[in-house]
Amino acid sequence: MRNLTDQDIADMIGADFSPDNSAVRRRVRTELHLSTRIPAPVHVPEHATLDLHMKTIEQSWDAIMELALSGVKNAKIITGASGILKIKFQEWVRDSLLSPYIVSCNPINNGSFAVQFRKLNEC
Repeated sequence: MRNLTDQDIADMIGADFSPDNSAVRRRVRTELHLSTRIPAPVHVPEHATLDLHMKTIEQSWDAIMELALSGVKNAKIITGASGILKIKFQEWVRDSLLSPYIVSCNPINNGSFAVQFRKLNEC
């Protein structure tokens, strides 16, 4: 099969063809929605802090999963020194849908943890 030249295309569509016509390029980009197909890069911070004080178990789970899916690499998660959230968080890190997103989780003190998340394409 032979490649079409500019002249072949001009013969097929008429005399209006101009391969360097900027109006045609703009119209094609608009029709193909090229400006909306490629999203602008999103800036994701390298480090985040999440304080779970005064949150329910469900709110804490949602906040932690949102953080894991946000693209943040490192986070400090404050659960509090006592209470159910400290226990639940450690369970979630070990045995839940959250565990594949976590590279490491180390206690900072009695009520907070340093968490390193995987890159989203590694999960």
